[in-house]
Amino acid sequence: MAYWYRRVFRLAIPLLLSNLTQPLLSTVDTILSGHLPGAEALAGVAIGGIFFNAIFWTFGFLRMGTTGLVAQAHGARDPHTLRLHFLRAMLTALAIGALILLLHRPLIDISLRLLGAGGAVRDNALTYCQIRIWSAPAALANYVILGSLLGRQRARTALALQAAINGVNVLLALGLVMRLHRGVAGIATATLCAEWVGCLLGLLLVGWNRREANKLPDATILKWRELADGPGLRALFALNRDIFLRTLGLVAAYAWFTRTGAREGAATLAANAILLNLHMIASYGLDGFVNATEALVGESVGARRREDYHCILRASTISAFVVAALISLFYLGFGRQIVLGFSNLPEVRALALRYLPWAVVMPVIAVAGFQLDGVFIGATRARELRDSMFISFAGYWLLAVFLAPRFGNNGLWCAFLCFMILRGGNLALRLPRIEKSFDLPVPVSST
Repeated sequence: MAYWYRRVFRLAIPLLLSNLTQPLLSTVDTILSGHLPGAEALAGVAIGGIFFNAIFWTFGFLRMGTTGLVAQAHGARDPHTLRLHFLRAMLTALAIGALILLLHRPLIDISLRLLGAGGAVRDNALTYCQIRIWSAPAALANYVILGSLLGRQRARTALALQAAINGVNVLLALGLVMRLHRGVAGIATATLCAEWVGCLLGLLLVGWNRREANKLPDATILKWRELADGPGLRALFALNRDIFLRTLGLVAAYAWFTRTGAREGAATLAANAILLNLHMIASYGLDGFVNATEALVGESVGARRREDYHCILRASTISAFVVAALISLFYLGFGRQIVLGFSNLPEVRALALRYLPWAVVMPVIAVAGFQLDGVFIGATRARELRDSMFISFAGYWLLAVFLAPRFGNNGLWCAFLCFMILRGGNLALRLPRIEKSFDLPVPVSST
């Protein structure tokens, strides 16, 4: 059993560090906008950040589906199928990115209305969105690149790539905002450039080396008809469709949270944005164990090793709960200092500190749902993910509608916490179905 703990941590630690760099794109934006005059800039960038989280998370199947499929091909020692999965996902990402750019004007306008942005908050959000939207193809391609790296268990490469993206973002943002005084436009421009730099660098890092390519016999050189294979594409579509619908439910939950909080005013919206950043930082940190679970579960399913799966499940879950508890303790001890660093606006600070206890307990409550996501993604059991998310969102929405009008922002946070409990509980009830993956053919065939 100690072997599996070592394997989990060997993968999870660099992935944890890699994932912690990901929210820096929005965290740096939030911090810089929090030091611009007035709460409207911070609230506008927060709205813009929610918009892009919604857009990009909606297509999170590009990362999750790629990880599960690549991990299973990696476990089955099938490099040809592995490359097919990667190239199909990359072509899909670029096509979706191009479609987003084509429809970006109505997409931004409708989204800002749904999120309840108005006045100066809307103006700042519009500026941010109209600039950053041009990173869409790169951001989606980065999902595929990251999924491939995770599936092949190249954790250190993933860490290097994310560090490079966020390093570029921080340097450009500081230069454009602090030195050139470009405000919200400078924040968005820095994030746009960072995404494209990361995409180009990622394509170099994920490239198939010559030694790996030489292992493939001539008959397995990729052909266009293999990429466009009907049964393979239909199975891939079904997998991605279910992950898409699952992610849509998750995006809807965060969007409803933001919209409901916006009714309390710009200061409450800004305070919630700070606390959501703490939640996202914890989530990305815990995702190191989730990603390790995806890769290792996928490998065990692809290699048909049932006993390995049981050991991975136990080691990764216990490790993730321990780390979640440490994050909660850290927020308990240093949460006040972190909140004060996000903004220098007295009203925003006071509200964020009032609701800070919700962010403190969130990691230990949410970790079960996160971890089980990784198990089902690695096993490519997307239907269970979809169904459990729909049930969880329905429960969350009913609670939010009942609690928020009666208890204000505390009621909203309570409903959100219950949503995390429902996620974990619903997936736990479906966990025994994973056993079937070891008795059936590979879930998604490439040919």
